[in-house]
Amino acid sequence: MTDNTYTPPKIWTWDSESGGRFASINRPIAGATHEKDLPVGKHPLQLYSLATPNGVKVTLMLEELLAAGHTGAEYDAYLIDIMEGDQFGSGFVAANPNSKIPALVDHSTDKPTRVFESGSILFYLAEKFNAFLPTDTVQRTECMSWLFWQMGSTPMLGGGFGHFYAYAPEKYEYPINRYAMEVKRQLDVLDRQLADNQYISGDQYTIADMAIWPWYGALVKNRVYEAAEFLQTHEYKNVMRWTEELGAREPVKRGVMVNRAWGEPSGQLRERHSATDFETRTQDKLEPEEAS
Repeated sequence: MTDNTYTPPKIWTWDSESGGRFASINRPIAGATHEKDLPVGKHPLQLYSLATPNGVKVTLMLEELLAAGHTGAEYDAYLIDIMEGDQFGSGFVAANPNSKIPALVDHSTDKPTRVFESGSILFYLAEKFNAFLPTDTVQRTECMSWLFWQMGSTPMLGGGFGHFYAYAPEKYEYPINRYAMEVKRQLDVLDRQLADNQYISGDQYTIADMAIWPWYGALVKNRVYEAAEFLQTHEYKNVMRWTEELGAREPVKRGVMVNRAWGEPSGQLRERHSATDFETRTQDKLEPEEAS
């Protein structure tokens, strides 16, 4: 590490030119920066999101609900471009005062119900449709413990390891080592749990799996941060097995496509309003129209 150490000033001030991939959208204050209403489609459930791991949790859940026959889970999904600051529009801030994706608005209630924080959305949908959440008290508690584990642990992966390893303007040994150690510990926690269980909380596929898979499944498959070799994620055999099994599910394959705006055009469904959109409205089919 460099010999130059940082001495914090007595009073912190915001340096908007601090650098890093997300410097242009990070700020120390909340609230809207501009007026912009959110679109509203034809279905009761309106999702405003982006296919980051937190966004994928919800689209995965919605597609699983539909595959299980819950027709009331039909939804419209609108893309929120966080690099363009869409999350700071007045409409989105009204749906989520924290200005983070995803946000869900349920218009089936007497007054539209806003739901924000991905774990809260999963729980809301599980209760609404009585699905993917065990009814047995012990099993339900185990599921919820793992859901909260994900919500509490993943900031160490994303905001900690991912930031310093992949996004920070400069690489420093101490934070990378600190967070790499913690992420490998978390992978070991999951690997030990999955050694004796098919799914995260037992023999049932639940919202705990849907919360954890988009983050840790993507990590071990080298789809985030390009750190699989660095972290030697192939060593976590049980996590790899579980990752492959969930990734082979058709609703999961659909869920990862929704609100995706990067990668292969055939895998991008930037807006989703109907199940047929997966066949007719992916970006590879829209780009010829846009070019004409």
